Amino acid sequence: MSDDDELPSYTSAVAHRTEHKSSLETKGKPWLSVFIQSRAATAAARAFFVEGDTVVGRVELNLEKNETVKSISVSVQASVTTLGQQELPVVFLDLTQVLWNEPSGKLAEGKYSWPFSFALPHQVDFPAKGITVPPELKTDGKFITVDAPPSISEHGTPSYIDYKVVATVKRGTFVTKANQTLTALISYLPLREPEPPSPLRQLAYKEGSELIGPDGDPSGWRVLGPVKVDGKLFQAVDVEVECTLAIATPLAFTPGSYIPLILTLKSKNEPALDTLATAQAIKLYLVRSIAVGSDAMQDGVERRSNQSFVSGTGQAYFWPSTEGASEPGRRVMRGELEVKKQTKPSFVFPRFTVRYTLELLPFAITGFTSLGTKPRKCLISEPMKIATKNIPGINPRSYIPPGYVKPQDTEYTTEIGSSANGAQRIFGGSGFM
Repeated sequence: MSDDDELPSYTSAVAHRTEHKSSLETKGKPWLSVFIQSRAATAAARAFFVEGDTVVGRVELNLEKNETVKSISVSVQASVTTLGQQELPVVFLDLTQVLWNEPSGKLAEGKYSWPFSFALPHQVDFPAKGITVPPELKTDGKFITVDAPPSISEHGTPSYIDYKVVATVKRGTFVTKANQTLTALISYLPLREPEPPSPLRQLAYKEGSELIGPDGDPSGWRVLGPVKVDGKLFQAVDVEVECTLAIATPLAFTPGSYIPLILTLKSKNEPALDTLATAQAIKLYLVRSIAVGSDAMQDGVERRSNQSFVSGTGQAYFWPSTEGASEPGRRVMRGELEVKKQTKPSFVFPRFTVRYTLELLPFAITGFTSLGTKPRKCLISEPMKIATKNIPGINPRSYIPPGYVKPQDTEYTTEIGSSANGAQRIFGGSGFM
C-alpha cells in the first residue's frame, strides 16, 4: 500500500464478498491458481483484511498430464524488507498448511481444488537480534512480542512491510524440476480506536453546536505554551508575541476526521496581532516521521538521514474566533486540520515505525520577520496518533465557517520543521523554554 493509496474503508459488518484470483500459466492456460475472499471493493484491488479477519480461499491445480508432485502447500507470510542492504527480509509471520502430500509423488491429470483458512493473529513474534527493545515490550531474548503492523510501502522510504499468500508446488528431486511458487500480495490493517473525546465535545458533535474552549472544557483540550516569539514588524518595530496552542483531546484521530485547534496570540502591539492573526501567517502541520533500522522503536534518538524520513501530511487552516475578537492585546483563532483519508496509521514496530506530530512553525507573512528562532526548529510540537477505527456513535465534524475559503497549502519542509522524536517540544525566541 503506497502513500498515494487511500486506506480501504472499514465496516465491521462487511462480509468477505470479493474474490481475487492469481495464476501461473503454461501456454496461456492457468495450471496453478489461488483464490482469496476479502473485504476489497473490487476484484482488481489487492485483497484487504483487518485485524481479527480470517484469510479464506482455495488453491486450484489443473494438470493436463500426470505429474510428479511431492506436496502442495499454502502459506500466509509477512516480512520487513529493507532495500539496498545485504540483509534478507525479516519474516515475522509464517502460517503454513499442507494441502496435499503423497510419498509416491504421483498426481494424475485432472482438476483439483483445496480450501484453506488462516486466522490472522493480533500479535507476532519478531526476531530480537540486533534490535533495540523498549522496556515496555515483552521479550525472551530471542523474540519480541508486538502488535501486528499494517502492510505499508512509502515512496522514498527504503523499507516496506508486506503480507502475502504463497502457494508452493514441491516437485520430485531438485535435479528434475524446481519447486514452483505463486505469490499473491494482500493488505492488512490493524484496528485501533482512539479514546472518546470529552462529554462536552461529544455533545457538540451530536447537536452540531460550537465546541467549548479550554476554559469551559478543560478536560477536552491539551494546552501548550505560552511560547514567546520575537520579531520585527515592517522592518522597523521590534515586537514580542505570546502564543498558546490548544489541541482537542485525546490526541488520536482517524483518517477523514478533523483535529480542532485554538491558537491564542497576545501582544502589546496591535498591528503585530492584526498581521499574525491571519490564516496566511499561521503555519501548523501534521508531520509524519518514518524511522527504519535497528532503533526504529526508540523515541528521542538521533538518526542518520537514510533511517529517518520526515514529511508533512496536512496543514491546518484558521479563522478569527468571536471569543476575544474585540479584546485589546489578544486575538483568538479557531482552526482545524483535516486528516486526509489516505493517511497511514501510526505504529511502533521493529525496523519500521511511523509516528506523527503537530508542529507549529514560525509565522511567515509579508511585514513580519521572526527573530531568534533557531533554524530547523518549530515553535511548538506535540506527538499525535493516527488510529484506524472510528468510535461508534461519534462523528467528528468540520467547524469551518460558511463561505470560508481555505488558503492554499504551503509545503512543509524539514529546513524549518523539526524531526519528530515523540516528545513535546516548545521553542521560544531565545531557544528552549
